Amino acid sequence: MFSATVQAELVSLFSSTSSDPLSLFGTSCDSTLPSDSFVHLLVDKSSLPSPSTPALLILPPSTEHDVDEIEPSSSGLSLGQRVLQIQSPTLRTTYIRCPPNDPTHLGLKHPWIHLQVRDMGRDWSFEIGLVDRSGRVGIVRLSTFQKEPRLRPSTRPSSPPLLHLPLSFPSISSRPLTAWATVTLHLPTLLPHFTSSSLLPRGTEGAHMPAPLGTSMPSGSFSHTSYVKVYATCRLRRIWFSRGGPSKKAPWEFELYGDEYR
Repeated sequence: MFSATVQAELVSLFSSTSSDPLSLFGTSCDSTLPSDSFVHLLVDKSSLPSPSTPALLILPPSTEHDVDEIEPSSSGLSLGQRVLQIQSPTLRTTYIRCPPNDPTHLGLKHPWIHLQVRDMGRDWSFEIGLVDRSGRVGIVRLSTFQKEPRLRPSTRPSSPPLLHLPLSFPSISSRPLTAWATVTLHLPTLLPHFTSSSLLPRGTEGAHMPAPLGTSMPSGSFSHTSYVKVYATCRLRRIWFSRGGPSKKAPWEFELYGDEYR
């Protein structure tokens, strides 16, 4: 998708405030759960417009309590902007993905990825396909329900190895300035974990990678990202790639500004 193009210092893959936020993405919802599984654009502060019937919107934790229980300062936790809500009780069936389908590769060579998301008080997950300089593919999945890192080796060519990592949001009790968080990953540092036998399922920690599966594990130098997939349930504002890490200041429009309390 981007492999044959000149790649700028920063590439914005998704912006909820753009004219066509999902132009590069495919979407999937659970057709058996029409009231619970959907992808919908709304304003974070008001949670409007409501999705079409029969969909029932889940509200963020900070707006689910009685008004008397909310501190005045909590109004500033929301954004007065349009965002994307990805919602479902079944994570694996409801997501957005770029590129929409295999075998197209995203082809972005930037070492850093950033996602701006809001915790909805439900399980959430996202994953990234990584490719090393030898063309070997690995999947990195981060989930709020995962308790410790785990590695699932590849069992066949169509099933790349999976590195599953835990993820957590700051607690509401920590009094954050905003309910939104920016998740930042340095992708090259994740590749060595695909050859770590200590991350294999219990009972096989001391075992060596089985051949030829061990030779199919990505390692060495990072080449590019093959895809990005964001599952339910979360609110999503932006996804971008950059050549610089958190110390590199992003453009002002990438910053998170809470809605002003009046």
